[in-house]
Amino acid sequence: MEYFLGIDVGTGSARAGVFQKDGALVGTSSRPITRFQPAPDFAQQSSAEIWSAICISVKEAMEQGSVAPDAIKGIGFDATCSLVLEDADGNPVSVSPNGEADQDIVMWLDHRANGDADAINKLDAEQLKYVGGIISPEMQMPKLRWLKRELPEAWAKAASFWDLPDWLAHRATGTNTRSLCSTVCKWAYLGQKGTSGEGWDKDFLKTIGLEDLADDNFKALGQDLSVAGASVGTLSDQAASELGLVAGIPVSASLIDAYSGALGTLGAMPEQGAIESRMAVIAGTSTCHIAVNPDAAFVPGVWGPYHSVLLPDMWALEGGQSAAGALIDAVIARHAQADILRKRAEENGTSIYAEMEAVLAEMGDETAILTANRHVQ
Repeated sequence: MEYFLGIDVGTGSARAGVFQKDGALVGTSSRPITRFQPAPDFAQQSSAEIWSAICISVKEAMEQGSVAPDAIKGIGFDATCSLVLEDADGNPVSVSPNGEADQDIVMWLDHRANGDADAINKLDAEQLKYVGGIISPEMQMPKLRWLKRELPEAWAKAASFWDLPDWLAHRATGTNTRSLCSTVCKWAYLGQKGTSGEGWDKDFLKTIGLEDLADDNFKALGQDLSVAGASVGTLSDQAASELGLVAGIPVSASLIDAYSGALGTLGAMPEQGAIESRMAVIAGTSTCHIAVNPDAAFVPGVWGPYHSVLLPDMWALEGGQSAAGALIDAVIARHAQADILRKRAEENGTSIYAEMEAVLAEMGDETAILTANRHVQ
């Protein structure tokens, strides 16, 4: 029997799933990961902690599925589009204003670079056409601009800058190939111009004050890129030992977590029509609405069109609400029963959402009364 390993890093946890070739899930496990918030609008994580959580989750998922290490034939990573800094020796570089050495990730939802995003949005830059006209502080160029100005020592120490999904593939293989998914969606790379670095724009980087990122043919940003799913290398000896696997397993180019969900959602039930006639809605801390088309469509306020980020030679558009899931968490946290449900979830080894779903299931048809006159936009 051949199996495949999927590893997903979300905002609050790292998860591993072991799948049969037909897609059946045979083992899964997850571990929480810490969010550090040293100041308002700041959100940081540790790549070392995330990798450790992945290693534990993989071993537990393999054990649960009774799968031998040599039965894994391929590995895929997806993760939030957070920013990871690494020095020339592969060590973490702190992104924290307080200098905590292990906090080397600026999380996707970090808004420290609001002013930098505003400054970039005042430019007449081609790159803005491909993000609905307005770059977000959750994307990487505003964050890099902030880091260079506010943490110059960390900037000088950093030798490479990674999107978290790409860093995971890099950590697993030791290779440096990036995915078009992350670089096009979050780094202002124009994927339609090629996969050998042609999509980086030296003039744009100079205009926003990041001209040093063009040094050595954009080495710090990535010189080799790949469509999602293509192999970027094989599992290294070190990573294999840490994960409890065997070296040499192919590792695919990564995906942003929402795009991984969109790939599976749009690929399901082909009898429902052509893939470009459907839209995937992916819910988590944020809610993403993702659609693909063979032609580029420019829609004000909608991210994209992004070339080859989900499927080769297809353009993607992304809308949604970044705070959708977080707002649900805030509503639940304010409810008088929240602490009771949270304690019950801990005792049962479930989540607060699973406990709420169980309550609704017990109510049966009465749940329809709750939503008869309620609409959420």
